[in-house]
Amino acid sequence: MIESLLGQSEALLPFILVGFGAQIIDGALGMAYGVISSTLLLALGVPPSRASAGVHAAETFTTGVSAISHIAHRNVDWALFRRLVIPGIIGGVAGAYLLSNIDGNIIKPFIQAYLIGIGLWLLWRGFRYPPQAKSPKVVAPLGLIGGFLDASGGGGWGPMVTSNLLVQGSSPRHTIGTVNTVEFFLTLSISITFLLNLGWEVLTQATLGLLIGGVVAAPFGAMLARHVPARALLLMVGVVLTLTSLYGIGRSAGIIG
Repeated sequence: MIESLLGQSEALLPFILVGFGAQIIDGALGMAYGVISSTLLLALGVPPSRASAGVHAAETFTTGVSAISHIAHRNVDWALFRRLVIPGIIGGVAGAYLLSNIDGNIIKPFIQAYLIGIGLWLLWRGFRYPPQAKSPKVVAPLGLIGGFLDASGGGGWGPMVTSNLLVQGSSPRHTIGTVNTVEFFLTLSISITFLLNLGWEVLTQATLGLLIGGVVAAPFGAMLARHVPARALLLMVGVVLTLTSLYGIGRSAGIIG
């Protein structure tokens, strides 16, 4: 299977470029790989369950490299990691099982509307107040909800968890590094659930392209998260979150094709 997919290199290149660009953004800002990649696959007519499964199969490898890179750059808050990882896995497995059996896109526009509000709030805070690091109080519920939305919507862990931790005052650099590191364990558990329910058909040419591009880009995203100032990271997260959520609502409403 892999040999036949690699043989069609020209068709593979666009997916490699998308995976590279999406992972640069995800590694630096803690979100958007799943959203960007899933949007592309859905636009090409891939069913929601298989699009989400394919993206998570690729993310199992890209998030592994990203996690190692963030650890190497000391971007991980291990206390926060321990509070997120188990709830995230539980939510992810539940969401993957749900999407394998029913359409989980019904609530997506409501979540995206909520994320637009969070994005605008982050922009306002970034312009008005310099980020002041505080220990977040609501963590485990965020992990549970973020994991569930990520599996059932093909992208949602970063936007939900990163943005809400930043709203609570968590350090942008360590929030991004920690959320990306937890995401490896989340995507691994989600991918295993999808494989058990859907089989190996989730491994497509698009999946391979996203994987290659994402693995190459992962170290650069972690480097950016370490060196970009906290206020700039906060503002960039707000911009990406607002724009991707607006795009998602436009697609759901039929405004954007």
